[in-house]
Amino acid sequence: MERRKFIKNCSFAAVGIPMIGTILQSCGSIYYATTSQSKTGLTLSKSEFWELKKDKKIERKFVMIQSNKFGFPICLYKIKDDQYVASLLKCTHRGCELNVGGGIYSCPCHGSEFTTQGKLLEGPADEDLQTFITKSDNENIYIKIS
Repeated sequence: MERRKFIKNCSFAAVGIPMIGTILQSCGSIYYATTSQSKTGLTLSKSEFWELKKDKKIERKFVMIQSNKFGFPICLYKIKDDQYVASLLKCTHRGCELNVGGGIYSCPCHGSEFTTQGKLLEGPADEDLQTFITKSDNENIYIKIS
């Protein structure tokens, strides 16, 4: 192999391997919660936010909910101790499914960005995300989707 080609290949490997690790790690952190559905909404246990890793209890910042009604997932983000925001992960620009990560929702199609509370940060979208009313008690979180 030529020296230039060898250096070029090593450079790609040096950059690519850490990127692959980051991508795989971020995919591993996406968790779909188990919910029950009624005519007016979804219910999930607060325990869905807890993960056991090596005998250590770790709290998730968000959980994903699969929604047949909307065709897009809903992200339930924990804002404070007993305060949650549920946002439909459908970009208001052209309807692409949003990515979750880095404390924002981002559109892979055209670059729009939204806060975890569904507020528009950067266009080309010009509307906030659809969000849902949430309530909770000692054991469960209720998302009104009707």
